[in-house]
Amino acid sequence: MPAVHRILLIEDNEDNRLVYRTILEYVGHEVVEARDGEAGIREARRGRPDLILMDISIPKIDGFEATRILKADPETRHIPIIALTAHAMEEDRERARAVGCDGFLAKPVEPRRVVTEVERYFGGRPEGERARSWSERPDPTSAA
Repeated sequence: MPAVHRILLIEDNEDNRLVYRTILEYVGHEVVEARDGEAGIREARRGRPDLILMDISIPKIDGFEATRILKADPETRHIPIIALTAHAMEEDRERARAVGCDGFLAKPVEPRRVVTEVERYFGGRPEGERARSWSERPDPTSAA
């Protein structure tokens, strides 16, 4: 079976990690987690993910600085980084862009929006997707 895309989720909130991980794994991605900026930078350098979801308000090194560091590194600068933040003002969006974020999602983020934004970088579905497209699947976050 072909490999799926590997996504690094840098998020300090346990509930958010659970939601994003669940939804991304449900559509066939592999998710690796880091809970702060330092751990996120280490994991990005070690694991070379296909994409990073970067919370901006994280401990140790915030998401803006972690993005700046990763985009300055020739080994990681090619990795798309999508900012996740509760700070949804236009200046926050501009700052995210200025440090190198390739995308921006304002929290709270509807889970399907996360999948849509992630898959935009992969041209649709994950490599070797095992089943139906996202729109054909039930929402895993809704009570059935």
